[in-house]
Amino acid sequence: MKRDEFSGFFGVLVAAVGSAVGLGNLWRFPYLVGQNGGAAFILIYLAFVMIICLPIIISEFIIGRRSRANTVKAFQILAPNTPWSIIGVVGVLASFCIMAFYTVVGGWTLDYLFRSLIHLFSKPDISSLESQFTNLVTSPVRPILWTVVFMIFNAFIVMSGVKKGIEKYSKIMMPVLFLMIVILMIQSFTLPGAAKGVEFLVKPDFSKINTQVVLAALGQAFFSLSLGMGCMITYGSYIPSRENLSKLSFTTAISDTLFAILAGLAIMPAVFAFGISPQEGPGLVFIVLPRIFAQIPLGNLFAVIFFIILFIAAITSVISLLEVITAYVTERLKMKRTIAVLLISLMVTVCASFSSLSQGVLKEVKLFGRTIFDFFDHLSANILLPLGGLFIVLFVGWYMKKSQVYDEFTNQGTLKGTLFGAFYFIIRYVAPVAIAAVFLDLILR
Repeated sequence: MKRDEFSGFFGVLVAAVGSAVGLGNLWRFPYLVGQNGGAAFILIYLAFVMIICLPIIISEFIIGRRSRANTVKAFQILAPNTPWSIIGVVGVLASFCIMAFYTVVGGWTLDYLFRSLIHLFSKPDISSLESQFTNLVTSPVRPILWTVVFMIFNAFIVMSGVKKGIEKYSKIMMPVLFLMIVILMIQSFTLPGAAKGVEFLVKPDFSKINTQVVLAALGQAFFSLSLGMGCMITYGSYIPSRENLSKLSFTTAISDTLFAILAGLAIMPAVFAFGISPQEGPGLVFIVLPRIFAQIPLGNLFAVIFFIILFIAAITSVISLLEVITAYVTERLKMKRTIAVLLISLMVTVCASFSSLSQGVLKEVKLFGRTIFDFFDHLSANILLPLGGLFIVLFVGWYMKKSQVYDEFTNQGTLKGTLFGAFYFIIRYVAPVAIAAVFLDLILR
């Protein structure tokens, strides 16, 4: 049976960017910027993206395309009878852990979309917005209900396959997503006091930089770009041999970074305009944005459109995570895609249900001192993703033959490979040292 593939460069790009661009940019990036010193955090984040993460994207694509297999089997093919396949297992585990809390946030977006449809955000004050969000996350029923609905959407797309499902829907959703965030940013700039928010994003305060900020920036870069979780390896296995991996990786990294900055520019000016603390936390986007909508013409219509877009951002990321596990299960157990997706979705929904209750009836339940939701967030972003990234660069830089890496980098010698030397140097020396240094700090603290 012939393995499914993307149709071409644009199909791969929208799927890869869709995996990278999502709630990590719209929901997670703005509040992490607020909690970690604004522009100083952004500069560190940008450095990690371009110096470390871009070569790792290329590396994951190389592993995926070279093996033409799921994220576990890829290492079994490229490094038979060795323990390297553990990297793939880490990726599958990371994907599951992320979905265990990320789908909850996806459910929140559906709840807010429903509320915008029934005009609940017409004339809110900040206290009512805060109480609405608190009521949602502490409810014993609503978060679970919306998490289930959200998973149904994801399951439907992934069941349809790579070309007819993931690629088809990504081609529609991603251009609309970028257009809407630009419109929101322009509107945010027009608010009184917005200039302070822009200044917060462009004027760095280096006194805020410490090892915790550096770790948060690295974790967000990995989280946002879907690294170390098997997504890019899995998608790489569907990339046609004619496509330029370095060009594709660069475009993906730039698109994701641009979207993250646009999200910050759309949200932080409004945060300062309405006197909200930039350190608000995960609820930032759900408290601030309805406040913007209430102040603009046709604001409720705009709210409906935006929460549809927020929902799309969540969908494009989760389908890539779900595909990582689906590809592994279908190829490992020879299971039909439909059955595999249903079983995986059910397991994710069960774990996500516990996460959804961790700010309500299960708030006293702690895993290593964290709520269930925060545990999955911390385990994935700060441990599993950098760990997976570290092993990936060691694998490509030190285990794989340089000729094999060069072969994929240059499409069997048909491309010039001008930047191969810089890429290979970073993969062998810079990236492993940088990731290991951050890990060492985490262990010693």
